Amino acid sequence: MRNPETSKHDYGHGLLIAGAYGRCGCAILAARAALRSGCGLVSVHLPARCVDAIQTAFPEAMVDIDADDRLFTTPPAHLEYYSALAIGPGLGTDTATQEALLATLRAWPQDKPLILDADALNIMALRPDILAAARGRALPTLVTPHEREYHRLFGEREATEVAKQEGMIVVRKAHRTRIYAPDGTVTENHTGNAGMATAGSGDVLTGILLGISAQKESNLYESVCLGVRIHGEIGDRAVKKQSQSSLVASDMVENLRLIEVEFTDD
Repeated sequence: MRNPETSKHDYGHGLLIAGAYGRCGCAILAARAALRSGCGLVSVHLPARCVDAIQTAFPEAMVDIDADDRLFTTPPAHLEYYSALAIGPGLGTDTATQEALLATLRAWPQDKPLILDADALNIMALRPDILAAARGRALPTLVTPHEREYHRLFGEREATEVAKQEGMIVVRKAHRTRIYAPDGTVTENHTGNAGMATAGSGDVLTGILLGISAQKESNLYESVCLGVRIHGEIGDRAVKKQSQSSLVASDMVENLRLIEVEFTDD
């Protein structure tokens, strides 16, 4: 339970860069999951044409508007205001988006959590210089690829070696998701079910990881393992009330209301 003598500012401020025109739902799912995971504040950087959608569907989110109507093309200002950053769901891989991603990675503080998912990973697979910008940070970059994204980015390399050589925490999403740390630690997750193989499921995980890492920046690996477990658990709770084939990502977010996010002592 929370200390009653706290405010929203005690639980972190997560920044999400997600969504392009026609894919605003990715940002909505991830932002809702971040706030449902206990984050005190969530800001979403997205194109102007997505603003009405997110503020209607998710009024609790704050919005930082890109200079472009349709795409991510300009890094957010005042990155020092935020506790953690997640980038990727629904961005697309336009050239202007690639350049904005590179500029954001170079500007983001080295000692704050950074989560890269979806199109951020696809862009890194196209641009070795952007992959290089995510390496060697004081706090390891967190990447969350499914199998196709993993092979586009890292080829046939073993995930243990990728985590060590790239200096990253790798969440390799699968039936039994595994989390790889740069020091060789590997944790296998045992929550979740086949109903979670549905559009937006990964966006929900990104939001959960953002919300949890924004609250507790220390021991990022533990926070990641907790987030992956919770993601599977909310999928398991959902299919106790419905079939696996009917499960959608919004159902997972709704089941986050039943989860109390609790951190272990360092």
